[in-house]
Amino acid sequence: MRLDKLLSHTGFGSRREVKPLLKSGAVVVNGTIQKDSKTQVNPEKDQIIVHGTPVVYQEFVYFMLHKPQNVVSATEDNLSETVIDLLAQEDTLTDPFPVGRLDKDTEGLLIITNDGTLAHNLLSPKKHIDKTYYAKIDGDVTADDVEAFTAGIELDDGYTCKAARLEIITPNEIKVTIQEGKFHQVKRMFAARGKTVSYLKRISMGNLQLDESLELGEYRPLTETELAILQNK
Repeated sequence: MRLDKLLSHTGFGSRREVKPLLKSGAVVVNGTIQKDSKTQVNPEKDQIIVHGTPVVYQEFVYFMLHKPQNVVSATEDNLSETVIDLLAQEDTLTDPFPVGRLDKDTEGLLIITNDGTLAHNLLSPKKHIDKTYYAKIDGDVTADDVEAFTAGIELDDGYTCKAARLEIITPNEIKVTIQEGKFHQVKRMFAARGKTVSYLKRISMGNLQLDESLELGEYRPLTETELAILQNK
């Protein structure tokens, strides 16, 4: 990796901004002052020191976010606040992105990372990753609905969803587990049964549960155990 890129990714400014830092002689690589921004370094092996402080480089970041309503699951949006806007500036340096999406008015668990391989594995239909939601429903949910979800709901565009697990908490509160991520899928599944979803929250993805101690809009790094769960280790 180029030295200026590493410094940029660890919070020392844009590549243009780190050039004066290098020219000032403040950057030491393996005991030698290094002023050339194009110098290739290995973050895992080389010791890089700026103003006497070692530089710590983390290639991948993994965050759990409790997504609030009215925030878009995207890296940028011209009209609305995005989930990336909720991160502290230092946590955006490695260009993280949301894994999949939650609708703008849906709350709950969202993983944010810059690990493309993990994101692909979590979103791939071949992996059959369960996604569980808690929902409030306008209209009573019945045993007939449970059977219909198990059989596969046909959406308004003719697509038949894979079998879903519907659990009734009360006639107007449910948990539903799906393995797909079609546009507005949970809402459309209930619409096909003549019911309306008034509140929707994702509470788990695979075996990873939302940390309920996180307030809406708050996030934290995944623990090693949680990351291992997502990586199926």
